[in-house]
Amino acid sequence: MTALLVIIYLSFVGLGLPNSVLGSIWPQMQMELGADVSLVGYLSMTVTAGTVASSVLADRIVRRLGVARVTVISVLMTAGALLGFALSPGVEGLFLCALPMGLAAGAADVALNNFVALHYEAKHMSWLHCFWGIGASVGPMLVAASLRTGASWRTGYGLISAVVCALCVILICTLPLWGRASGGAGGHQRAAPICVGHIFRRRDVLPLLCGFALYNAMETTAGLWGATFVHDRCGISTSDAALTSTLYFGALTVGRFFAGFAAKRWSDRQLIRAGLGISALGMLLAWCSGSAWLAMGGVCLIGLGFAPIYPAMLHATPFYFGAELSQQVMGLEMALAYVGSTFFPPLFGALAASLGTSIYPGFLLICLFLAVTATELTDRLFEKRESYGKCS
Repeated sequence: MTALLVIIYLSFVGLGLPNSVLGSIWPQMQMELGADVSLVGYLSMTVTAGTVASSVLADRIVRRLGVARVTVISVLMTAGALLGFALSPGVEGLFLCALPMGLAAGAADVALNNFVALHYEAKHMSWLHCFWGIGASVGPMLVAASLRTGASWRTGYGLISAVVCALCVILICTLPLWGRASGGAGGHQRAAPICVGHIFRRRDVLPLLCGFALYNAMETTAGLWGATFVHDRCGISTSDAALTSTLYFGALTVGRFFAGFAAKRWSDRQLIRAGLGISALGMLLAWCSGSAWLAMGGVCLIGLGFAPIYPAMLHATPFYFGAELSQQVMGLEMALAYVGSTFFPPLFGALAASLGTSIYPGFLLICLFLAVTATELTDRLFEKRESYGKCS
């Protein structure tokens, strides 16, 4: 199972690579294409709309194809979509490639997260998303290096597509590992699907899903608009502003690495609360910053605070719902998470078009307050249900 875990980690590097590129390179793309500043939000919305659809259907897809095939197909689709971005002659081509990029992410994300939650210790969930963060951090680094050599943003997308293609070759060569995995990890899951209505009859589901939507809204908006916020706020160059995305996703990555160790002593709830508190400090620092380095530091601290939240929320899913329901519930959780990613970035873009990107920290703080409310309500409902179960 150790060798298989390495393959899963590499798969999450591939899933993370394209996530931060659009935000870090958008200032140059916007100028070359003559697009409105808010268009990046709608591109992100298209990607995440595809991810919502595949996340909801993930349980059926994985049962039909198996985790291994879903992963390989998803990585291959991602590589093709990235190449399409690099070759796209205009905005229409970007939207055409955005949908398959989103479809590729959803099913693989659900399948791999559920598999790790069921078969590995809590620390591996944090480290799994740490490897996603490695991919998300390397993406802007490749783009920034390409810009500094005088190349176009298209070259940056082409480089990332080549890296993902190489990863796909590795995954294909290691497919036999899944067949030898415990419990037939690469094969079918269950004979019959779980009814979604059965899950929604639970009172603790709605606030849980709202918590996922609000968290992902914050994470995506912070990563997508961080570089533009620093660029507009401090007047630095687009290549220097791209460093903001690297710092943000780098902090997210490092934080998840250390969160894996903290998971041995802290509960999922404690990790979530600590992360929300640290990210709030980062938002306040970005709000009060008077220099580029302080603004970047605030965005970096936001990423550090976000680090333990999502893995801890996912890891708690089998505990809340049991192994039989966990994959279906994770599909709904990720679908709602991507709903947050779909609507909040363009919402921020629409607000920024009229009010300016300086509202970035305040917008995130409002989302944070709502996320705290949803997660605390989920915990209380679950505790209440557990206490009733013990009394009965």
